[in-house]
Amino acid sequence: MNELTALADKTSLVDAHVGRRMRQRREYLGVSQSRLGQQLGLTFSQVQKYENGSNRIGAGRLYLMSRILQVPVQYFYEGLGARPGFEEMEGSPKEAELSMLDDAFLSIPDPDTRASLIALVRSLADPANAASESRGGARRLRRVGMS
Repeated sequence: MNELTALADKTSLVDAHVGRRMRQRREYLGVSQSRLGQQLGLTFSQVQKYENGSNRIGAGRLYLMSRILQVPVQYFYEGLGARPGFEEMEGSPKEAELSMLDDAFLSIPDPDTRASLIALVRSLADPANAASESRGGARRLRRVGMS
């Protein structure tokens, strides 16, 4: 019975994690709970229950949600391996770091700040190319729709 209780506790954490990721993406896109609910055929209160993890999201609905929020289904599970007890569910520590970086980056509302951050990361990764990247990096990002 202890193993079943532990598994139930973990699934509750998974539901809460998926709900947090759903809320982050919804807010990033500027979509209200009501609007998302309409697109899913739900009330805004059902969306709230998904986001706080009190209701589990079925596979079909999660797939539909991923389409509406324009992310792959895996997006909702990213970073789960960084949580205690779920280390075995992710491939490498880099995945957790990338997920945290992705969450933080997506929460930056200013496109120029995001472009500057990309230029900074590139310069840290390859100092030799830092000068050429920083001169045209922001313009290239605007052309490809990053801002």
